Amino acid sequence: MASEPAAAGSARASVTDPVTDALAVLPGQREESPVGFAGERGAPGAQAPGARGGFEAEWRRIVAAIGQCPTIDLICHVTPDGDALGSALAAGLALRSLGHQVRVSFGDDPQIIPESLSFLPGQELIVPAAELPDRPELVICFDVASQGRLGLLREKAFAARALVVLDHHASNPGFGTHRIIDPGAPATAVLVDELLRRLRVPLDQEIATCLYTGVATDTGSFKYAGTTPATHELAGRLLATGIRQDLISRQLWDTTSFGYLKVLGAALERAVYEPAAAGGLGLVWTWVPYQDLVLFSVTMEEIEGLIDVLRKPAEAEVALVLKQDPDGTLRGSCRAKGAVDLAAVCARLGGGGHSFQAGFSAREDVPSAVARFRDALG
Repeated sequence: MASEPAAAGSARASVTDPVTDALAVLPGQREESPVGFAGERGAPGAQAPGARGGFEAEWRRIVAAIGQCPTIDLICHVTPDGDALGSALAAGLALRSLGHQVRVSFGDDPQIIPESLSFLPGQELIVPAAELPDRPELVICFDVASQGRLGLLREKAFAARALVVLDHHASNPGFGTHRIIDPGAPATAVLVDELLRRLRVPLDQEIATCLYTGVATDTGSFKYAGTTPATHELAGRLLATGIRQDLISRQLWDTTSFGYLKVLGAALERAVYEPAAAGGLGLVWTWVPYQDLVLFSVTMEEIEGLIDVLRKPAEAEVALVLKQDPDGTLRGSCRAKGAVDLAAVCARLGGGGHSFQAGFSAREDVPSAVARFRDALG
């Protein structure tokens, strides 16, 4: 792995790479382990060990479990985003380098890799959910905020001899035989970086590409409030491997099909602004019928970024996009600007997520789903 951030006063120490050299002249103390995970802001509660000492004991158990298993199954949540898939693939590449037999999967059928993530290395490790054994030896879950997000792999995951959960969602109720659930981490990829450090796996460009994608995705390209100085230190170490962050960012956010523009235009035309919602803080919402996706040959994954357009109006604290599946199920994606805790709001609707971004599913018509969301906002 690239050198660790230097400790305080180490500007006079010998440095071995440009990132360490740059970090050495920055003000402020840096710990032996990068700050930003494992209880940085204190993650008390039943779902996680909470204090740094508690995380330390859990990390040791996880590393020991990995060392005892020649075959390891790595799974992320259904309809994976950059943090989920990037974390799983980074861990898969690392564990394969240590000699483990590795399978990466997620509980969808069919499995669809979003076009925006098609560049991620390690996809040769991905297998259909059906190919995982009914009773795996060791399963590691990445970015899975609740059991329901395991999809078709839920039963297999819980049948495993050991089930490790690495996650950063505050709404995670806590499951698995081993778990690090740290809401202070800006992305699950940060926890994977710590795992690789403990396994003594050096960063290479393929692993760094996966980790950078995870961190950039869940920090909104380092814009969100959860981004810490340590997040940028991690990004510096990843960039030092020689990855092309410009190409990664272009693929993640600045490349779409023409059909997406048509779907976006129709969705914006349907947008509704409700100034009295969220206690007068304002709500803007819209929806995308499945027929639009069919008409313009657009996948559900392509419209994930639509919410980031809808959240821009200054008049509204909260934005909501409802996306319709072929069976009529509505997937709700929402964003807030800091005055509303969306993790708590969506938990009331059977979903979850983070305070600034969360989601839920609904089996009802659009007006009913919006009404329930509006009521949950209070």
